[in-house]
Amino acid sequence: MTETPDTTAETPAETPTGTAGDTAPATTAPATTGRAAATTRRRPAAPRSAASRPAAPAKPRLGLGIDIGGSGIKGAPVDLEAGTFAAERVRIETPQPATPSAIAPVVAQVVEQLGDHLQGDEPIGITFPAVIQHGIARSAANVDESWIGTDAESLFSDALGRPVVVVNDADAAGFAEVTFGAAKGIHGVVLVTTLGTGIGSALIVDGRLVPNTELGHLEVGGHDAEKKAADSARERHDLSWAQWAKRLQRYYSHLEDLLWPDLIVVGGGVSKKHEKFLPLLDLRTPIVPAHLLNDAGIIGAASLAAQAAEKR
Repeated sequence: MTETPDTTAETPAETPTGTAGDTAPATTAPATTGRAAATTRRRPAAPRSAASRPAAPAKPRLGLGIDIGGSGIKGAPVDLEAGTFAAERVRIETPQPATPSAIAPVVAQVVEQLGDHLQGDEPIGITFPAVIQHGIARSAANVDESWIGTDAESLFSDALGRPVVVVNDADAAGFAEVTFGAAKGIHGVVLVTTLGTGIGSALIVDGRLVPNTELGHLEVGGHDAEKKAADSARERHDLSWAQWAKRLQRYYSHLEDLLWPDLIVVGGGVSKKHEKFLPLLDLRTPIVPAHLLNDAGIIGAASLAAQAAEKR
């Protein structure tokens, strides 16, 4: 394209007429016309040195937690500093029958959907509703009895192609409450119980988990405690909150005499209605509702896996 020449003539500066007493004539700057009046040229700014640029925010350290339950297998990436989910949770129905060969591929599907959040070769934390001793399932609750004696850590590690840490589900939830939830900052002995189909328990002493306590199976009044005091017993026998609280009173009083805890945390779905029954208990130990609720298992599993990796 041919540029049209600028034909505007410059107007010469006027010479002002001097006045009496002037020793030199005043001057007027020449007027600028044409394109120069419309365009202001600026010298490009010098590029910032690397040292003067603001540092990019550090990425949070993430872990992956999987929670295997009787009805669903759930997973999410966890911010290990904040104790929160770093992305939406993924859930797939638990296959029936819930055998080792059926569950392992479903866990792999959950992990595959969350693969973008995996960092390095960090182990994945997996909860399981059983006593887990050195990675081996020693019991089975709400899953197939063929799990008893299964090396769960080897099973899932082979299915996922990376290291895993398998822990009892109540232990994972309890550890999460001590690390990020209702018992954060509490020293001494913390007892976390989950009231649901049964009663799960986790015992943490000065921040260290004592695994596989299974305190829901204590004998209280000649009965397995969870048969009388679990939330399922309240629903099954159509108990009022006051009637159920009497059963809980006997159970928690027994735990107090055995363990002398500094704090008791009550979790499980019913803890959302804690105001209906916790104030009815008369205990010497402070007792409070859990904070993390259904997220606790995933958060605890990821945290325990990260802790195990640091010890290796």
